[in-house]
Amino acid sequence: MGIFSFFKNLFAPKHSLVAGLALGSGGAKGMAHLGVLKAFEEEGLSFSVAAGASIGSIVAALYAKGYTSRDMAGIVESLNRKEFAKNLRPFSDLAFAEEFLSDYLDGDIEQLPKPFAAVATDGETNESVVLRTGNLARALTASAAIPPFFRGVEIGGRKLYDGAFSNAVPSEICRELGADFVVGVDLSAFLRQEEEQGRIRRLLGNAVSAMTPVRYREDCRTRGYEHADVMLRPDLREYDATDVSPAAMESMMEIGYREAKSRIGEIKAAMKAKSHE
Repeated sequence: MGIFSFFKNLFAPKHSLVAGLALGSGGAKGMAHLGVLKAFEEEGLSFSVAAGASIGSIVAALYAKGYTSRDMAGIVESLNRKEFAKNLRPFSDLAFAEEFLSDYLDGDIEQLPKPFAAVATDGETNESVVLRTGNLARALTASAAIPPFFRGVEIGGRKLYDGAFSNAVPSEICRELGADFVVGVDLSAFLRQEEEQGRIRRLLGNAVSAMTPVRYREDCRTRGYEHADVMLRPDLREYDATDVSPAAMESMMEIGYREAKSRIGEIKAAMKAKSHE
């Protein structure tokens, strides 16, 4: 290396890494996302853009708004679980959820301090729909409208459903938002074997599938791995997406926290390597 090249490299501006956070679907398992964020906060890790599907979209939006993991835990505590449970009947309207979310996430997506996108699924075409503009609370309900519990949410003339059906961990959406390094969180990396779920549960699952207007795309989970630099995989196999007991939610948050803590060294090393590319 010549002396000119040496000094050119020495004083060249360092690459400013744009880190993205892609949070996956999972219903109540989303408490693990809060544990992941808590670990990141302790380690001084922050992300410039965020995207999510279903519960992941709600947590990602809260993050993009500036809420901390402690703030989010407080929001969960403020939720009237009994009132929420009343709305868990086939094809309920999500207006109640939109109203609740508006208390914390009002306005439009474009007004968030950090770039953000929610992923939903088109009820007619079964295609993934990326929501980057418009009313934030409504976009989040569309991303989390899992049938048959909830009816689709109409946005732009389309009836949209839960983003988990088409893109469960939207890592590539973070890339589209400008991220050159992405950490994903897959809440469904570990699932119970079907034979362990029991005959009644399997039959119920088949009945639910018959009433579902959308279907899981073949690559709905694998595509997230293709576009993430690091994928966190909290082991939540002992829990269901409907486990909302205080004990279960506290445990899931702790599992997410431990998973993130155990991968901090890997994440920091990968971020450092990426920033020098």
